[in-house]
Amino acid sequence: MKSNSLHTKLCLALALLCQQTQAEDWPQWRGPGGQGHSNSKQLPTQWSETNNIKWRVPIPGRAWSSPVIEGDRIWLTTAIETPAKPEDAARRIKGNTGNQPLTLLESVSLRAVGLDKQTGRIVHNIELLQPREPQWVHELNSFASPTPVIENGLLYSHFGTFGTACLDTRTGSVLWRNTELQIMHENGPGSTPVLWNDKLIFHCDGSDVQYIAALDKKTGKLAWKTPRTGAMNDNPQLRKAYGTPLIIPVNGKAQVLSPAADWIYSYDPTNGRELWKLNYGVLGFSIVPKPVAGHGMLYLSTSFMRAEILALKLDGNNPPTIAWRHPRSAPQMPSPILVGDELYTVSDSGGVVTCLDAHKGTMHWQERIGGNYSASPTYGDGKIYFHSREGITTVLRPGLKFEVLAKNPLDGRHMASLAAADGALFLRTDKALYRIEQR
Repeated sequence: MKSNSLHTKLCLALALLCQQTQAEDWPQWRGPGGQGHSNSKQLPTQWSETNNIKWRVPIPGRAWSSPVIEGDRIWLTTAIETPAKPEDAARRIKGNTGNQPLTLLESVSLRAVGLDKQTGRIVHNIELLQPREPQWVHELNSFASPTPVIENGLLYSHFGTFGTACLDTRTGSVLWRNTELQIMHENGPGSTPVLWNDKLIFHCDGSDVQYIAALDKKTGKLAWKTPRTGAMNDNPQLRKAYGTPLIIPVNGKAQVLSPAADWIYSYDPTNGRELWKLNYGVLGFSIVPKPVAGHGMLYLSTSFMRAEILALKLDGNNPPTIAWRHPRSAPQMPSPILVGDELYTVSDSGGVVTCLDAHKGTMHWQERIGGNYSASPTYGDGKIYFHSREGITTVLRPGLKFEVLAKNPLDGRHMASLAAADGALFLRTDKALYRIEQR
């Protein structure tokens, strides 16, 4: 009996250790659940270029994708740009119907970079795709903005119309590529993929065509493709979107909750069948923020034009009802974050943080932390981290009272969201990747 009891205790301890180890991985954008929460403890509150930095490593190229972590490796994507010749740029710029600031290239090398988690040493720098004369990107975007997903040593990197690739991180071999799903982004790729069982699912919402698609994660072949069915604006510029789906169980069955221009949709992840759709009730396009879910509701931003926060009461396979909406200082690019009974957002311009009652939509407080924002906030170890494009991370204590714990500057712009593991923050600027922890 004692032997069996000891064996049981050892098994339980090993199971708990495995759970804790797995929880310290950061497999996708916004963490294990995809909603911006970290389970890591003893995360740092204060840092600078000379304080609480374990290592800082310059990353080649220009990219806004966030890091992902599995085991002792950190992975992110990057883009090595070869500028277009002036005469070629003049020829191609005529196709820009959006009249936006542009980055025009002769070619771009889209790559996966792997680093040692403990030392920051770059172990891998592998080309995945190399499109020639790629579409332009907006000055606030990059050719490698979507964040990859990692699972069991396989890294799935998506670059919008430029293609998708699967890398075996143990051998450095590219197992498959898919460049069949092409659209006109207008401002470059932005939609991050998500994994569900054997499928890699992502949005393809261009100014020309709009659909959601899934690839077989083993082969890269198209598993399903579903056109958007909601009525679209006559202006092609108001049809595009850069959103990321959220997959959660609704009444015990998985649904792909998918924000697009003017509409949010729900799909069956097994076959792409549309379950329902709901119009925002206001003009919403160039959707960037990823929704979050809790309390039987889904929280999303309508993004560009006059952005609003919507709370949708989910109802199985039936279209949800709008429980409440909040029209003030809603984000166009940063995602919201739900902590307990409160929903937090930060505006793109001016850094206005809003704390709302997640059930009723009433505002607890609204305060300005300053700066301009593209990255999404993260909650961990009793703190919320907001990263400005000016390179400052503002740390707040969540709650019914506005409380700033720290403001932490780094040398570079924050466009990517952070990853957290082993009591450390892994934060990418436009110049380098940092490991930040209590020293």
